[in-house]
Amino acid sequence: MNAWTQISIDFANQRNYLDELFKVYPTIPEGLRDIDQKKWIKVENAFHNGNTHELLKTLFAFDLFPIKDSYVAYLRRDKGAIERNPKTIQRISSTLISMGLDEIYEKCSQPKEANRQIGPMFRNWVRRGSLGFRLTTDKEEFITSKEDLILDLNDDALMGFAKTNLNYHGNKGLDLVAKVNNKYIVVEAKFLTDFGGHQNAQFNDAIALVTNTQIRAITIAVLDGVPYINGNNKMSKFVRNNDDYNIMSALVLKEFLYQL
Repeated sequence: MNAWTQISIDFANQRNYLDELFKVYPTIPEGLRDIDQKKWIKVENAFHNGNTHELLKTLFAFDLFPIKDSYVAYLRRDKGAIERNPKTIQRISSTLISMGLDEIYEKCSQPKEANRQIGPMFRNWVRRGSLGFRLTTDKEEFITSKEDLILDLNDDALMGFAKTNLNYHGNKGLDLVAKVNNKYIVVEAKFLTDFGGHQNAQFNDAIALVTNTQIRAITIAVLDGVPYINGNNKMSKFVRNNDDYNIMSALVLKEFLYQL
């Protein structure tokens, strides 16, 4: 097992891992979504008038549609489909009518799911100076300076830099690009809250980075959460059985970088 993976597993199983991890991923539930009252009046009018087409169109204007339905995304993007598919519209609108206005309002104002908030948290943690290195937005300075630096750009710009300068060919935005002791480092960071489904896909994204031998940089999969729980599952087995890859918790990343 990679030594830094072992340190991460030991941290997760012997210390206050979750308490410390909360500093990186403070997944505090957000408050209720704001509902535009002018738009809501249109919803009420369409509901009371039995105008199902207008009801759907007005609800599509909100960030969150009040019911989960596989056909809603299509209807959002092709408003003409509302007129062409009466059975689908009848099915969806019947569900909305049976809910009543109070429940529709409640569903539309629900907070964002925690897993949708997690994405920028690692980057925000880095920007708070948690790794101890200065941040720069100047790509030329980042390349030429002898100072240890973190390149602080948005996802697309970081990916573009890595493609141009580090032979990175992925289509995913990187979570960290740094230079320490004149060595480039690229990081994909994931907080994996459970096994299976979308979480497996997130895990695979991080592993794709560290298994890519063409990148001209030290590659690190910063993984946190369930992979450090010992078990007979893909994540747990992979992190324990691959010595050659830098897989570690965000909580030991600073120590890793300082020893380079």
